[in-house]
Amino acid sequence: MGELSIKIKIAEREYPMRIDAGEEERLRQASRLINEQISQYRDQYGATDKQDLLAMVAFDAFVQKLEHEKIRQDTINVITERLSKLNRHVARAVAPQEHKARP
Repeated sequence: MGELSIKIKIAEREYPMRIDAGEEERLRQASRLINEQISQYRDQYGATDKQDLLAMVAFDAFVQKLEHEKIRQDTINVITERLSKLNRHVARAVAPQEHKARP
């Protein structure tokens, strides 16, 4: 798709970026979500310091990331366990048939 030059505004400050054109919508959405969260924290806590607000947003984002990683790992563990059980059942079902097939 090619590179694109854009400016992303976060906390009333613009950040110029060179990105892959396919990434533009995702980056703009991230910028919107960050700015919305900043506004929510400003309204909720009355904080006005941009560094404090950005720190709160970053902290919240990483807490959510860790939660999602745990859910993902738990899901992988469950799937792995279920696949192992299925493999054992298949192996048991196939094993008697292999003995019958031998002359």
